Amino acid sequence: MDVVIGIDTGTTATKGVAATTTGELRALASVHYPLSVPGPGRAELDPAALVDAALQALTDVAHQCRERGDRVAGVALSSFLHALVPMDDAGRALGPVVTWADNRSAAQSRRIAADGAGAALQARTGTPVHPMSPLTKLAWWSETDPDQLRDTPRWGGVKELIVAALTGGPFLVDLSVASGTGLYDIHARQWDPTAVKIAGVRAEQLAEVVPTTSRLTLSTAVTTAAGLPPGTPLIIGAADGPLANLGVGATPPGVAAVSLGTSGALRTVVDRPAADEAGRLFCYALTEDRWVVGGAVNNAGSVVRWAAQSLTGVPDPDGSSPVDPADGLDAELLAEAATIPAGSDGLLCLPYFLGERAPWWRPGMRGAYLGLRREHHRAHLVRAAVEGVCQQLALVRDSFEAEGVALTEIRATGGAAASALWVATLAGTLDLPVSVADIPEGTALGTCLLAWHALGELPDLDRAAALVPTGETTRPDPRDAALYRRLRPLVERSALAVLDVVTELDELAPEPLPGTEKAV
Repeated sequence: MDVVIGIDTGTTATKGVAATTTGELRALASVHYPLSVPGPGRAELDPAALVDAALQALTDVAHQCRERGDRVAGVALSSFLHALVPMDDAGRALGPVVTWADNRSAAQSRRIAADGAGAALQARTGTPVHPMSPLTKLAWWSETDPDQLRDTPRWGGVKELIVAALTGGPFLVDLSVASGTGLYDIHARQWDPTAVKIAGVRAEQLAEVVPTTSRLTLSTAVTTAAGLPPGTPLIIGAADGPLANLGVGATPPGVAAVSLGTSGALRTVVDRPAADEAGRLFCYALTEDRWVVGGAVNNAGSVVRWAAQSLTGVPDPDGSSPVDPADGLDAELLAEAATIPAGSDGLLCLPYFLGERAPWWRPGMRGAYLGLRREHHRAHLVRAAVEGVCQQLALVRDSFEAEGVALTEIRATGGAAASALWVATLAGTLDLPVSVADIPEGTALGTCLLAWHALGELPDLDRAAALVPTGETTRPDPRDAALYRRLRPLVERSALAVLDVVTELDELAPEPLPGTEKAV
């Protein structure tokens, strides 16, 4: 069969798949690497490890295709958003990849938001002013090492890094990734002069922005190493969030995608770039005429991994294991939590163990349990954490409603979506039917579908909704939905009320906890 290969570079692993024009997966590969936390607020990746992983995933999938007799018509790329890496003129890294989880620019983020520029920037760029964004990361660099910022030939992210490694060609970034930098005007379609000035860089240090369907060519060295035909096309692709919507078939009006991996997100597709007045939603490109609005949360399946490490006495030895609800400890904890009624017997969790993003985009948020009593035990703690994550996604959904974006259906994907408790809780908090996409790698499949679109074989992206199989639909329990609706204002009030307290706690204990300066 004819297939395209999708390479999805994530925060802890690079996934590769091969898929046909009908969405059938024909091959799958995965290469893992550690996320380094070398100091307070820092979260970095080794750029060489990312490049090696992309090449390894491509080679592994290409080998499987040859074994099956499939013909590779092209390769396409996905990458996670909000990364920043200094580069030379050829697109080679000059330092570590600073990831979305890096919070060292929190002070710069607060300052930009406080001087009144934040709302206008978000309206133009579609990206909230938050430590995750390259805008604030560059502003941090401008204050701490202005000479390096000025003298570094190029500043880019993961997509620029991988494109340069696979093509050896021009310094390019796709519209989707550019729209998530906080530096790009999604309406004027250019690097935003005000944002670039705040960041302290020059526009010529940033990549040329091209459509997500742009067709490049793999270098001879790469095709030779992977065993692919010379001249194999490379579709530059998009960012992981928008591609996840495509990969689970959540592109028609009213259909939203929920990702429940280590982190989480709720996203839906609109036909033009938009920014909500309250500044609670992001807006990133899928293609030039399809845009994704939504919100990302830092904590999802990671809360159960935290419980497995902290409440069982059997910690993950290096913290690098991917979240997998089928894992013995996770499955045991979720089974215990499922015995607790909705509402966790009056226990409320703010599950901001890794900070938080949507819908407030306030740096410095931390986790807390409220209403803790002697009668509560481990199962309550886990159930309340799962409910807290789903309530956070429901707050994002409430932001949709405030903007007149009506949702009728949820398609869920990610490791946590394999858990009946997660899915039922999500359905209850969102008060919407939830179907789990019956595919192992939604983002990588979305990358393949975008490639087929770019190659002219999938003219209508909404057709992807019919290509992606889903399991049985879980409908919300009306009583649970009513309870969660009553609890949601308490979540918002509590989160904002304790922000000042946890900010002072951070100031009193600025050093990382013992044992956290390592790969995770």
